[in-house]
Amino acid sequence: MGAFRKNKTNTIKARVGRYSNKTRKNMNIIIFGSQYGTARQYAEELGRRTNTEVRSYKDVTDINDYDTIIYIGALYAGGVLGMKETLGKLTTCQGKKVVIATVGLADPRDSNNVESIRNSIRHQLPPTLFEVAHIYHLRGCIDYSQLTLKHKAMMWMVYKKALKMPEKERTAEVRAMIETFNKQVDFTDFNSLGGLIDDLKTDSLIS
Repeated sequence: MGAFRKNKTNTIKARVGRYSNKTRKNMNIIIFGSQYGTARQYAEELGRRTNTEVRSYKDVTDINDYDTIIYIGALYAGGVLGMKETLGKLTTCQGKKVVIATVGLADPRDSNNVESIRNSIRHQLPPTLFEVAHIYHLRGCIDYSQLTLKHKAMMWMVYKKALKMPEKERTAEVRAMIETFNKQVDFTDFNSLGGLIDDLKTDSLIS
Protein backbone atom coordinates (compact mmCIF):
# COMPACT_ATOMS: atom_id res chain seq x y z
CA MET A 1 0.00 0.00 0.00
CA GLY A 2 2.84 2.37 0.89
CA ALA A 3 4.60 1.65 -2.39
CA PHE A 4 1.35 2.33 -4.29
CA ARG A 5 0.91 5.75 -2.62
CA LYS A 6 4.53 6.64 -3.31
CA ASN A 7 4.24 5.73 -6.99
CA LYS A 8 0.95 7.60 -7.27
CA THR A 9 2.50 10.71 -5.70
CA ASN A 10 5.49 10.59 -8.06
CA THR A 11 3.13 10.25 -11.03
CA ILE A 12 1.14 13.31 -9.96
CA LYS A 13 4.36 15.34 -9.45
CA ALA A 14 5.57 14.34 -12.91
CA ARG A 15 2.27 15.42 -14.47
CA VAL A 16 2.36 18.77 -12.66
CA GLY A 17 5.97 19.29 -13.77
CA ARG A 18 5.09 18.59 -17.41
CA TYR A 19 2.09 20.90 -17.18
CA SER A 20 4.17 23.72 -15.65
CA ASN A 21 6.92 23.42 -18.27
CA LYS A 22 4.42 23.55 -21.09
CA THR A 23 2.38 26.48 -19.83
CA ARG A 24 5.02 28.72 -18.24
CA LYS A 25 5.68 31.83 -20.28
CA ASN A 26 8.53 34.32 -20.04
CA MET A 27 7.84 36.77 -17.23
CA ASN A 28 8.80 40.29 -18.19
CA ILE A 29 8.59 43.58 -16.31
CA ILE A 30 9.27 47.24 -17.02
CA ILE A 31 10.44 49.19 -13.97
CA PHE A 32 10.83 52.97 -13.96
CA GLY A 33 12.57 55.50 -11.76
CA SER A 34 11.09 58.90 -12.56
CA GLN A 35 11.71 62.27 -10.96
CA TYR A 36 9.23 64.43 -12.86
CA GLY A 37 7.36 61.98 -15.08
CA THR A 38 9.28 61.49 -18.34
CA ALA A 39 10.81 58.12 -17.48
CA ARG A 40 7.37 56.98 -16.41
CA GLN A 41 5.88 58.12 -19.72
CA TYR A 42 8.49 56.15 -21.65
CA ALA A 43 7.88 53.10 -19.46
CA GLU A 44 4.11 53.25 -19.91
CA GLU A 45 4.45 53.69 -23.68
CA LEU A 46 6.82 50.76 -23.89
CA GLY A 47 4.46 48.71 -21.75
CA ARG A 48 1.58 49.57 -24.06
CA ARG A 49 3.54 48.62 -27.18
CA THR A 50 4.85 45.35 -25.74
CA ASN A 51 1.95 44.38 -23.47
CA THR A 52 4.30 44.25 -20.49
CA GLU A 53 3.72 44.95 -16.81
CA VAL A 54 4.92 48.41 -15.69
CA ARG A 55 5.79 49.36 -12.11
CA SER A 56 7.65 52.07 -10.23
CA TYR A 57 10.90 50.97 -8.62
CA LYS A 58 9.39 52.03 -5.31
CA ASP A 59 6.74 49.32 -5.65
CA VAL A 60 9.08 46.47 -6.58
CA THR A 61 10.21 44.14 -3.80
CA ASP A 62 11.61 41.16 -5.72
CA ILE A 63 12.67 40.87 -9.36
CA ASN A 64 14.24 37.43 -9.33
CA ASP A 65 11.16 35.71 -10.73
CA TYR A 66 11.32 37.72 -13.95
CA ASP A 67 13.12 36.52 -17.07
CA THR A 68 13.43 39.96 -18.63
CA ILE A 69 13.88 43.14 -16.59
CA ILE A 70 13.69 46.48 -18.35
CA TYR A 71 14.73 49.44 -16.22
CA ILE A 72 13.97 52.97 -17.45
CA GLY A 73 15.43 55.62 -15.18
CA ALA A 74 16.00 59.36 -15.08
CA LEU A 75 19.56 60.65 -14.95
CA TYR A 76 19.61 62.34 -11.58
CA ALA A 77 22.32 63.44 -9.15
CA GLY A 78 25.08 61.72 -11.11
CA GLY A 79 23.31 58.39 -11.55
CA VAL A 80 20.19 56.60 -12.76
CA LEU A 81 17.37 57.13 -10.29
CA GLY A 82 16.48 53.95 -8.39
CA MET A 83 18.54 51.64 -10.58
CA LYS A 84 21.22 50.57 -8.10
CA GLU A 85 18.62 49.86 -5.44
CA THR A 86 16.41 47.87 -7.82
CA LEU A 87 18.88 45.83 -9.85
CA GLY A 88 20.87 45.19 -6.70
CA LYS A 89 18.05 42.81 -5.73
CA LEU A 90 19.05 40.40 -8.49
CA THR A 91 20.75 37.35 -7.04
CA THR A 92 21.97 36.14 -10.45
CA CYS A 93 22.08 37.29 -14.06
CA GLN A 94 22.12 33.76 -15.42
CA GLY A 95 19.19 33.04 -17.72
CA LYS A 96 17.95 36.62 -17.53
CA LYS A 97 17.94 39.58 -19.88
CA VAL A 98 18.51 43.00 -18.34
CA VAL A 99 17.78 46.12 -20.38
CA ILE A 100 18.55 49.62 -19.10
CA ALA A 101 17.31 52.85 -20.68
CA THR A 102 18.43 56.19 -19.28
CA VAL A 103 16.41 59.39 -19.69
CA GLY A 104 18.24 62.71 -19.80
CA LEU A 105 18.47 66.05 -21.60
CA ALA A 106 21.73 65.56 -23.50
CA ASP A 107 21.71 64.18 -27.03
CA PRO A 108 22.34 60.40 -26.95
CA ARG A 109 23.92 60.64 -30.40
CA ASP A 110 26.88 62.38 -28.79
CA SER A 111 29.49 59.67 -28.18
CA ASN A 112 31.10 61.59 -25.32
CA ASN A 113 27.74 61.89 -23.61
CA VAL A 114 27.08 58.16 -23.99
CA GLU A 115 30.51 57.35 -22.57
CA SER A 116 29.87 59.61 -19.57
CA ILE A 117 26.49 58.02 -18.86
CA ARG A 118 27.85 54.49 -19.17
CA ASN A 119 30.68 55.27 -16.78
CA SER A 120 28.05 56.42 -14.30
CA ILE A 121 26.07 53.19 -14.80
CA ARG A 122 29.25 51.14 -14.38
CA HIS A 123 29.73 52.62 -10.91
CA GLN A 124 26.17 51.74 -9.91
CA LEU A 125 26.16 48.09 -10.95
CA PRO A 126 28.20 44.96 -10.18
CA PRO A 127 30.67 44.24 -13.03
CA THR A 128 28.92 40.98 -13.94
CA LEU A 129 25.61 42.77 -14.42
CA PHE A 130 27.07 45.74 -16.29
CA GLU A 131 28.78 43.42 -18.78
CA VAL A 132 25.56 41.67 -19.82
CA ALA A 133 23.14 44.62 -19.65
CA HIS A 134 21.69 46.01 -22.89
CA ILE A 135 21.90 49.80 -22.52
CA TYR A 136 19.90 52.48 -24.34
CA HIS A 137 19.61 56.24 -23.98
CA LEU A 138 16.47 58.37 -24.35
CA ARG A 139 15.95 62.13 -24.24
CA GLY A 140 13.65 63.67 -21.70
CA CYS A 141 12.24 67.04 -20.74
CA ILE A 142 12.46 69.60 -17.98
CA ASP A 143 10.25 72.39 -16.74
CA TYR A 144 11.97 74.49 -14.10
CA SER A 145 8.65 75.86 -12.88
CA GLN A 146 7.74 72.33 -11.75
CA LEU A 147 10.95 71.61 -9.83
CA THR A 148 10.95 71.36 -6.06
CA LEU A 149 12.78 74.09 -4.14
CA LYS A 150 15.48 71.58 -3.22
CA HIS A 151 15.98 70.56 -6.84
CA LYS A 152 15.99 74.19 -8.02
CA ALA A 153 18.68 75.03 -5.48
CA MET A 154 20.73 72.02 -6.55
CA MET A 155 20.40 72.94 -10.25
CA TRP A 156 21.42 76.53 -9.50
CA MET A 157 24.61 75.38 -7.79
CA VAL A 158 25.39 72.96 -10.61
CA TYR A 159 24.72 75.68 -13.18
CA LYS A 160 27.05 78.18 -11.47
CA LYS A 161 29.76 75.53 -11.26
CA ALA A 162 29.29 74.59 -14.91
CA LEU A 163 29.70 78.18 -16.07
CA LYS A 164 33.16 78.24 -14.49
CA MET A 165 34.28 75.13 -16.35
CA PRO A 166 36.50 75.63 -19.41
CA GLU A 167 34.54 74.97 -22.59
CA LYS A 168 36.68 71.98 -23.57
CA GLU A 169 35.97 70.28 -20.24
CA ARG A 170 32.20 70.50 -20.53
CA THR A 171 30.46 67.23 -21.32
CA ALA A 172 27.36 67.06 -23.52
CA GLU A 173 25.26 66.68 -20.38
CA VAL A 174 26.79 69.83 -18.85
CA ARG A 175 26.30 71.80 -22.08
CA ALA A 176 22.67 70.68 -22.30
CA MET A 177 22.09 71.73 -18.70
CA ILE A 178 23.54 75.20 -19.36
CA GLU A 179 21.49 75.65 -22.53
CA THR A 180 18.22 74.62 -20.90
CA PHE A 181 18.71 76.21 -17.49
CA ASN A 182 15.55 77.87 -16.13
CA LYS A 183 13.62 76.94 -19.27
CA GLN A 184 10.91 74.53 -20.32
CA VAL A 185 12.13 72.07 -22.95
CA ASP A 186 10.81 68.74 -24.15
CA PHE A 187 12.86 66.27 -26.19
CA THR A 188 10.60 63.29 -25.47
CA ASP A 189 10.42 61.00 -28.50
CA PHE A 190 8.54 57.70 -28.19
CA ASN A 191 9.86 56.63 -31.59
CA SER A 192 13.29 56.33 -29.97
CA LEU A 193 11.98 53.22 -28.23
CA GLY A 194 12.18 51.39 -31.56
CA GLY A 195 15.68 50.00 -31.09
CA LEU A 196 14.86 48.72 -27.63
CA ILE A 197 11.69 47.03 -28.88
CA ASP A 198 13.59 45.40 -31.75
CA ASP A 199 16.09 44.09 -29.21
CA LEU A 200 13.28 42.45 -27.25
CA LYS A 201 11.75 40.97 -30.40
CA THR A 202 15.08 39.41 -31.35
CA ASP A 203 14.80 37.00 -28.45
CA SER A 204 11.06 36.52 -29.00
CA LEU A 205 10.43 38.13 -25.63
CA ILE A 206 7.47 40.07 -27.00
CA SER A 207 5.06 39.47 -29.83
